[in-house]
Amino acid sequence: MMIADPAAFILANTRLQPVPHTPEISLWLADEITPIWRMTEEELGELGLPPPFWAFAWSGGQGLARWLLDTPDEVAGRTVLDFATGSGLVAIAAMKAGAAHVLAADIDPFCAAAVALNARANGVDVAFTDSDLLDGPPPEVDVICAGDVCYEKPMTDRVMDWLGAARRQGSRVLIGDPHRTYFRSEGLIHLAEYQVPTTRELEDFAIKRSSVWAIG
Repeated sequence: MMIADPAAFILANTRLQPVPHTPEISLWLADEITPIWRMTEEELGELGLPPPFWAFAWSGGQGLARWLLDTPDEVAGRTVLDFATGSGLVAIAAMKAGAAHVLAADIDPFCAAAVALNARANGVDVAFTDSDLLDGPPPEVDVICAGDVCYEKPMTDRVMDWLGAARRQGSRVLIGDPHRTYFRSEGLIHLAEYQVPTTRELEDFAIKRSSVWAIG
């Protein structure tokens, strides 16, 4: 469904605030999940939608963004894809770390506006696509980032297979995940672990253990 003005919706229902684990970056974020979720369904005229991932800084993405800011050589001067970008947090971190070009990808109808607003708030340029990249081979980029992509088993299996294909194609693949049930670490190289402040609105703990991995 077409949304009349997604940017206006975001500005009216979120506030610009620093991200807990990457305070160098501020995003337009919601404070509570239930109201923004309900309003999103009303805006789209559809019930049973997945949560508005773009409206929150999820723990896996926070960890991956922190890793990029602290280890800029991972992306400096390189082309980067931020897969399932949500708010655009990891994409923005990659640009701040010196990436030559970042493409943020997400199929959520609010994400184009969210990424644009958040990139502007942080003084960076991030390209965006709403194409479902899983429908084809991975794009040829230097680095692919994927934060918080292991919520459901069928999608986790599909995404991890696609990311594996990207690695075999020559891309560096970085994954941020808070050790969710369906995340599997076989064949991955552990790069870092963080204690990420989050909220009981989103997670089972106020501080979430999140790790960054690379596909070997």
